[in-house]
Amino acid sequence: MLIVDAHLDLAYSALNYGRDPRRRVAEIRAAEGKTRRGLATVSFPEMRQAGVGLVFATIFNTPATTPFEILNKEAVYQTAEEAHRLGMAQLDYYHRLVDEDKSLRLVTDEVSLEEVLASHSREPVVDEEGQEEATLIGLVPLMEGADPIREPEEAELWYERGVRLVGLAWDDTAYCAGAWRDGRRGLTKAGYELLDVMADLGLVLDLTHMSKVATLEALERYDGIIVATHSNARALIPGERQLNDNQIRRLGERNGVIGVVLFNTFLRAGYQKGKEKHLVTIDQVLAHIDHICQVIGDAQHVGIGSDFDGGFGAADIPTPMDSIADLPLIADGLTAAGYAAEDITNIMGGNWIRILRQALP
Repeated sequence: MLIVDAHLDLAYSALNYGRDPRRRVAEIRAAEGKTRRGLATVSFPEMRQAGVGLVFATIFNTPATTPFEILNKEAVYQTAEEAHRLGMAQLDYYHRLVDEDKSLRLVTDEVSLEEVLASHSREPVVDEEGQEEATLIGLVPLMEGADPIREPEEAELWYERGVRLVGLAWDDTAYCAGAWRDGRRGLTKAGYELLDVMADLGLVLDLTHMSKVATLEALERYDGIIVATHSNARALIPGERQLNDNQIRRLGERNGVIGVVLFNTFLRAGYQKGKEKHLVTIDQVLAHIDHICQVIGDAQHVGIGSDFDGGFGAADIPTPMDSIADLPLIADGLTAAGYAAEDITNIMGGNWIRILRQALP
């Protein structure tokens, strides 16, 4: 079973915290010791152990206006120029990764997507030295928060360099109100202009982190493909950051996919970060998946968007998970819950693959 994880902050973690995803998780942890971001959970070796073949690799930096504590001031921007520079540095990092490692691919079109998928379906390939060649891991560039796009027309530059999904917000941006705020504001004039440019380019719109008003405005305006790469069900976790049933239903009507986040705070109401890992298990993950399936009426519109290493570590992911290597536990839970094999395959990756086949040139 090929697994797709629709949200990983690989470049942010590498450039700001020295977490080289080519090393095993244990090596990353040993090298950095105790950190306020928590124990690392992501690496390419652990991805291969789990059967992860595709990830949406983010371009993300923190706006100076964030209401949250800033752990790394070098990754903070105050102007569009700063956001652009930091974002390009992360996109450059992904290009360097695939140039240096032949087992990685930047997935920007149908050819590169199918190459990655084929590597997971073929018989193992053994090289001249008798070593089994690694399966490919595809990186699909995703911009989380659109401020690096200095003006709407510049989206074309990012598209040409490989970005295939754009989320207008993380916090408030020049284009959109973020979900961390009061929720009464939506898209800006520049936001509507950016959506028009994105639609012409064929970029996928990620509703995650956008205010409720903005998501509904975007669903009305945007003609392209719409997803939510890492959002959970507000019916189970109150708050603007999650999706209510109307938003979930509307996304389903647009044939979009919602990636369930594996952050305990977004899985169980009242969870205290870093203190009560045992209170959150795979059952809470299954509850969010099942809720989305029940609201939409099928299992074609939900997937995984773990957000692992996105400001939290191993102490704040569901028990008994310790790293991305444990993603198959979700499939085991779905099997035990009575989900059909085809539905499990789709939830673990097939639904995201469908989106990519529709979206990529």
